[in-house]
Amino acid sequence: MINSRNKGNSYERKVRRKLLKLYPDCQTSRFASKYTDDVLKRDLINCGFCGFQIKATKNQPRFHNLLKEMPDDDKYNIVIHKQDGGSEIAVMSFEDFYDILEIMKYNGIKI
Repeated sequence: MINSRNKGNSYERKVRRKLLKLYPDCQTSRFASKYTDDVLKRDLINCGFCGFQIKATKNQPRFHNLLKEMPDDDKYNIVIHKQDGGSEIAVMSFEDFYDILEIMKYNGIKI
């Protein structure tokens, strides 16, 4: 039986491994920066214009609260969540989502 802390840490590492394809310098903040993990509420660093909070829980977290706890800076705050026995989702504010759509359209990416 895996405890919740180990489950969360394992999921952070799994997400990091996937993001390494896009962000070769990506690290877990537990490894690289306690300040980033504890104060900025970001679980991964060196991820370009994205700030990630990673959750692996039995119950659905309060996404609005998690996003509010993350800094209001130049990064898009994204919560990645995996529920036990469920799929993985990414949650962000609609304002950030719309901004990304505008960037895609401006760069000629069909949306």
